[in-house]
Amino acid sequence: MSVAKELLRQVIERSHGMIRMYVEDLTDADLFVRSVPGTNHMAWQLGHIVGGVHKMLGELGRPAFALPEGFRAVHGKEMAGCDDPAKFATKVEYLALLDEAKAASLAAVDATPESDFDRPGPESMRQYAPTVGIVLMLLGSHGLMHAGQFVPIRRKLGKPPMF
Repeated sequence: MSVAKELLRQVIERSHGMIRMYVEDLTDADLFVRSVPGTNHMAWQLGHIVGGVHKMLGELGRPAFALPEGFRAVHGKEMAGCDDPAKFATKVEYLALLDEAKAASLAAVDATPESDFDRPGPESMRQYAPTVGIVLMLLGSHGLMHAGQFVPIRRKLGKPPMF
């Protein structure tokens, strides 16, 4: 495997591992805590991460995993302020979807020839992901950005620092 592909795989693997570490000791109710008013709770963010991977894979023309019916709508910007747990998934369901997203992301990296990494990214993403290689990187790094938002929520819940 090329160095470039191995690096992309590591971004995906390590981001996934960090997200799981931040979530595994939380309850379903904990996923609805907001660090401060106006920020997104973890349930919405986890769904946003999963939905983002699903969308990126589709934009790349790569096979994705199935999302539950209505999942994308619940995790859209319009629902970011919703605190009704009945509308969202459980922690176990989010973790399972994150595992599926990771597997599909790794498969996309493996299936993409390295010669395609410099090709233009999908038109809808080109402003922030100008190449296919950057889209592949975002499959992991987008979730890592959200994981940074989990830290103040964990602190608010009295959870110990992870690092």
